[in-house]
Amino acid sequence: MHWSALVEACCKQEVYLRGGLPLCVKIRNLLSCVLPTFLPSCVQRKEKGATDRVALQRVPSNKNDTSMIKPDLRGMYPSNESIDDEMCDRYLSKDYELECKEAWNNPEEYWGRAGSKYVTWFKPWDKVLDNSKEPFTKWFPGGQLNVCYNCVDKHVEEGHGEQIALIHDSPITKAPTRFLTYKQLLDEVSRLAGVFSTLGVKTGDRVLIYMPMMSEAVAAMLATARLGAIHSLVFGGFAASELAVRINHALPTLLVTTNAGFEPGKSVPFKKLVDIGIRKSGDEGKAKLKHVLVLERPEAEPAPMQDGRDVYWLEAMDKAKPHDCVPVESNSPLYILYTSGTTGDPKGILRPSGPHAVALPWSMDKIFDAKPGERWWAASDLGWVVGHSYICYAPLLRRLTSVVYEGKPVGTPDAGQFFRVIRDHGVETFFTAPTALRVIRRTDKKAVEAKKYKIPSLKRIFVAGEHCDQKTRRWSEEVFGVSVLDHWWQTETGHPITSPCVGLGHSFYPPEDVSGMPVPGYNVQVLKKDGSAAAPGDLGRIVIKCPLPPGCMSTLYRADDRFQSNYFTQYPGYYDTMDAGFIDPDGFVCVMARDDDVINVAGHRLSTSAIEEAILGHTDVVDCAVISVPDKLKGEIPVGCQRPEEAVEADLVKLVRKLVGPVAAYRISIRVRALPRTRSGKTARKSIADIARNRQIK
Repeated sequence: MHWSALVEACCKQEVYLRGGLPLCVKIRNLLSCVLPTFLPSCVQRKEKGATDRVALQRVPSNKNDTSMIKPDLRGMYPSNESIDDEMCDRYLSKDYELECKEAWNNPEEYWGRAGSKYVTWFKPWDKVLDNSKEPFTKWFPGGQLNVCYNCVDKHVEEGHGEQIALIHDSPITKAPTRFLTYKQLLDEVSRLAGVFSTLGVKTGDRVLIYMPMMSEAVAAMLATARLGAIHSLVFGGFAASELAVRINHALPTLLVTTNAGFEPGKSVPFKKLVDIGIRKSGDEGKAKLKHVLVLERPEAEPAPMQDGRDVYWLEAMDKAKPHDCVPVESNSPLYILYTSGTTGDPKGILRPSGPHAVALPWSMDKIFDAKPGERWWAASDLGWVVGHSYICYAPLLRRLTSVVYEGKPVGTPDAGQFFRVIRDHGVETFFTAPTALRVIRRTDKKAVEAKKYKIPSLKRIFVAGEHCDQKTRRWSEEVFGVSVLDHWWQTETGHPITSPCVGLGHSFYPPEDVSGMPVPGYNVQVLKKDGSAAAPGDLGRIVIKCPLPPGCMSTLYRADDRFQSNYFTQYPGYYDTMDAGFIDPDGFVCVMARDDDVINVAGHRLSTSAIEEAILGHTDVVDCAVISVPDKLKGEIPVGCQRPEEAVEADLVKLVRKLVGPVAAYRISIRVRALPRTRSGKTARKSIADIARNRQIK
């Protein structure tokens, strides 16, 4: 059979490999580089003679306009004019279209049904939506609930107490895997809430949690919510000075920690860092903080304790009595999540309880298609928004089994751990960051460790956090054997803004380099600097029309004015994502970079991710970052920093010129041993740019 006929047949017959990866995608990945002209129109990525990657072309609105660069999508993906109804149905979904229209046109009716379906309320809401003080939107005002009840108690009362709720897998400590049923989790959380109450925590108080990836950290979150208090998790990689900032700003009554966390080859003295952080905090923070609750881990040295203030977790739990759930009003804060470090004023995202409790299980249903009782793993940290939403709250609200992984993609002990965890625990949906997949690929390019594990349970992988280049995506699809679906959201929103909505029938194999379509409830638009709408394919600022759907931040903690000025002033009536991108003619959203990562080369706006995508197309490049530096002639020019295995700088200059175009003016390519990463794993482009511009790094 001719290759093109084989691929065409696979597309028409919906032939799938293990885990849901269409056979046509696997063949497409194999052939797209070596046999592009054989691919039929329904899966072609490019026209004959076109480049392998998204090319950039000038599309000035008039001959004097040189402000925009637009991706040339012709022939890269199927367009509405060139595909048949069957292929169109694969990409799109009537269910998705109907739900989007209703969520935009009748939000009160749409979200009212979701509120009734996914959440048990102690008191019904007065109305679904109160947008009288936009952007301080209130969802389900007057309703009363408890998020912990909906995460734990509800499932036990409905007869699911013996289902596994949490799995704590810790290869870094080599401790036995801990399995907690919903019934056991209820016992632990209710008694821990009793401990918190005994230590003076009341409704509305703040509880600071500084713990590594442990099931007890999830219990501490839920115990805080059970009392109607507000938790604030601090990522375990933060230093004592950042703890001090959060103590001063949140003014917690209680701080929960452990004696130690672990990194490959060393332990991190959490309790000692807490003591330093408290000493560095201001008088008000010290006065408000009454107790420090300490969980001793047997794998590390005992923690230093201060009489009268510090309390041993295990001793307190032995004496504790269970505490019932405290009802709170729908818009009462569930948690504060800080998005800045020690520089500048703290920016604490305030998440409302009721709207969040509705949006998260809704997202598990409509976006991720995760059914109650399934196994779910989000390979992130509880200190980040992914950990809050998709390790703790969303899986438990949806009655899934959630894996809490205390380890690394590689080095604890090898690059096969992600595959082992999926196999051992029967994970069906896996959520991770592109960086983690790149690290595994770089360490084990031929997938030697991966091949040791059979993972038939896995259905799909979702990635978010930064752009997923196609080399990483294709390698991951081949090695994991399932589709890799990119989606996009922010700490501020708490759940996806754009995504393939698998639960609404979206395709498992969307076009390349897109982050899906707008999720129902998000009216996503792209605007120019003057506030006018950008044409399809034109790069601009991604904004969301108000009101935002349930689950988004309600304000910034102790900073209402900053909330309004930061997010809603530049584009009145819209939430400003501060990300740059475009919407293609078929409605797919392409998120290119933070808007300050867009490079202005002689009046042409270029996304750093587009240039990085071209560089990563070279077989010898395993990682890269592109920044801008000043240029007297062109204003700015791009500079690439990459980790190749050999000298390929001249090749990269030619590659960028071919795939992006001469307009990029790319001629400086620098080899580096490693790239700096933020604690969440993102490339620290701003720090690299500051070094290049001889600026002080903060």
